[in-house]
Amino acid sequence: MKASELRGKSAKDLEAELIGLRKEQFALRLQRATGQTIKPDQFSKVRRNIARLKTIQGELKAGSAGEKA
Repeated sequence: MKASELRGKSAKDLEAELIGLRKEQFALRLQRATGQTIKPDQFSKVRRNIARLKTIQGELKAGSAGEKA
């Protein structure tokens, strides 16, 4: 997932994407806790994607707040 792809989405789409990533993160934690084999790099990839998404959401909020002022 690239930041340029995310910037083209609406706020509602970004929120849905964030919920999906949070669910994926939770599933990875459950798999690790139950001892199932998982790829360790998936944890950092999901965490970075969540951070990237939240950054873009913050930019959108800051941009819309700047337009109102």
